[in-house]
Amino acid sequence: MIQTYAYKDIKIDEIFAREKEKTTVADVVTDIIADVRKNGDEALKRYARKFDGAAAEVLEVSAEERAAALAEVDTEFIEILKEAATHIRAFHEKQKRTDFVMTEREGVALGQKIIPLERVGLYVPGGTASYPSTVLMDCIPAKIAGVKEVCMVTPAKGGKLNPDVIAAAEIAGVDRIFKIGGAQAVAALAYGTESVPRVDKIVGPGNAFVAEAKKQVFGQVSIDMIAGPSEILVIADGNSDAAVVAADLLSQAEHDKMASAVLVTESEALAKAVAEELERQISLLPRAEIARASIDRNGKIILVEDIKQAIAVSNEIAPEHLEVCVDDPFKYLADICHAGSIFLGRNAPEALGDYFAGPNHTLPTSGTARFSSPLGVDDFIKKSSFTYYTKDALAAEAEKIGFFARREGLEAHARSVLVRVEKGVVK
Repeated sequence: MIQTYAYKDIKIDEIFAREKEKTTVADVVTDIIADVRKNGDEALKRYARKFDGAAAEVLEVSAEERAAALAEVDTEFIEILKEAATHIRAFHEKQKRTDFVMTEREGVALGQKIIPLERVGLYVPGGTASYPSTVLMDCIPAKIAGVKEVCMVTPAKGGKLNPDVIAAAEIAGVDRIFKIGGAQAVAALAYGTESVPRVDKIVGPGNAFVAEAKKQVFGQVSIDMIAGPSEILVIADGNSDAAVVAADLLSQAEHDKMASAVLVTESEALAKAVAEELERQISLLPRAEIARASIDRNGKIILVEDIKQAIAVSNEIAPEHLEVCVDDPFKYLADICHAGSIFLGRNAPEALGDYFAGPNHTLPTSGTARFSSPLGVDDFIKKSSFTYYTKDALAAEAEKIGFFARREGLEAHARSVLVRVEKGVVK
């Protein structure tokens, strides 16, 4: 059963703390990466036979296979995917950056150019946790950014692709799909094999082995983040519906046993009612065992003095998902500093963000919302600055630059400027 605490009796840094299992994940992943680097496609096929029950002779999904998988998906879901993609695309279009040039100083041109990444790898789980929504969320911003090629990897369990994932890939604009998963797929994207091209960045969720693989290849490639278990924090006042609040908490608790669901409220009556509702609703869920473990291990209710203090608690925790269930949520928006995605009011459940509203659902976890942002168009670009000076413009500033360089003890720096204007240079 979920536990209730007074704010003064709980340590904030323990809110989303999870008991970590002792594993040898890092060592296993290190060996897998080394194997893929050495043996390429042969290693990928060997792991596919071991973990997925089958290995394709050709790892890349053909146009015919993509069409066949798409044909398996019912029309209603296809239309829902398309509408969700429209919302996601519209939101992320607003994030696009443009080049700029500054010419305010005579003879000087300074600027910045935006350069899309050339190739991005998208990891999509293909087992019990298969998320076509993630394909939309991760591919669409990349395409808006101008990425030339998006390569998706997803395991084909028993040799069969998940048709919903393939449908989402077709709608989002994924260029190439490979029937591989696990840490080995991450290694293939990072280093390349005979069939799988090396990418510049890897995005997308996965299990502990996938997360560890992304961590280990970081530096060889860029990654989106090391995502932890799902989190939700609900701020709710005494006028909130306990059944609704409980349902929202369970929307994250059902993800996995390590997920965390927290209610912060000023109402003892609501706290008691939500605890009772959780007990009633958990038993109704198909994933009741997972939700039960999550709520019992990591679920918390925190009693505060008022909504202002609730916001302060939330800012300390920096949750992945934050719901503000009050009548006038915009009154508090300016005070919310640290949250991955914010859901305002009584009619904005977190699930809106998972599937349909438009903002991205790939979010910082484990308190990293203090310094990290949701996945977006900026994650798929890089920036280069440029500088141009005329000879006269350089001459006007050369002595100052030379003085600065010599102040730092870097004579060659100074000379590289002064030699151009023949000032103070030892011939």
